[in-house]
Amino acid sequence: MMEKNAKIYVAGHRGMVGSAIVRALEKQGYTNIITRTHSQLDLCRQEQVEEFFAKEKPEYVFLAAAKVGGIIANQSALADFMYENMMLEMNVIHSAWKNGCKKLEFLGSSCIYPRMAPQPMKEDCLLTSELEKTNEAYALAKISGLKYCEFLNKQYGTDFISVMPTNLYGPNDNYHPTHSHVLPALIRRFHEAKEQGLTTVTCWGDGSPLREFLYVDDLADLCVFLMNHYSGDETVNAGTGKELSIKELTELVAKVVGYEGEICWDTTKPNGTPRKLLDVSKSAALGWTYKTELEDGIRLAYEDFLHNPMRAER
Repeated sequence: MMEKNAKIYVAGHRGMVGSAIVRALEKQGYTNIITRTHSQLDLCRQEQVEEFFAKEKPEYVFLAAAKVGGIIANQSALADFMYENMMLEMNVIHSAWKNGCKKLEFLGSSCIYPRMAPQPMKEDCLLTSELEKTNEAYALAKISGLKYCEFLNKQYGTDFISVMPTNLYGPNDNYHPTHSHVLPALIRRFHEAKEQGLTTVTCWGDGSPLREFLYVDDLADLCVFLMNHYSGDETVNAGTGKELSIKELTELVAKVVGYEGEICWDTTKPNGTPRKLLDVSKSAALGWTYKTELEDGIRLAYEDFLHNPMRAER
């Protein structure tokens, strides 16, 4: 268990996941949280990361920093996604081990699992068949981080764990028109359509893919829970165990935002993976389940979008 005054480093504290982890830690009474902005510490620079760890010696590390994006961002910058994620995670995990970090938690993504994995996806289906091509670079980088944690545990007896979240959404999300994930992109699109009085909104694909969504503060709650209650080489899935179609999601976001026009589908655009449901029996067996239902979460996310104009710009 982490002591309330233990030195805890949250990497990526300005992102959606990192900021939620900081909120969860503060809410639970942890008082010694350290953070660094990108300008203060570039995690892709090995020398900077080594100096930081040698000086600060954090006892616990939540590695939530990553270069992330939706289908377009991933497809157009495969090399960047692989290089930046691989470098930052290797630098942080390696320096944490070198400097005697008691425990590190690595945040991955459900896109690490095979494209046609049996559904719902169990943790042990990792590397059993090929990945989804549209985000292969990101997935390979995340698998490498997960495996490096596992190999350090096996070779050096570290207590480094990993958690693989499903699609996330919530406060501090990225609402960029082309570089965001599906749910924040829909929030922005329907909000702007409502503002501009548009009678139709066109969405990508045919609306058939099934997706699972987890509110980011629920994930953060699980991250702190696992840091205190889980050790093991295999990752832990983070999700709700519930799914809905992109069409249903789109209609739900339109409802929450208050857009009453017609929704059209551009079937010349890619759908992405047909289905990505996580098997969450492992986290349930450990004693954790999600709290925020999707419609409630979307309302909270929309509130965040409306009250944080800077976030709507990026």
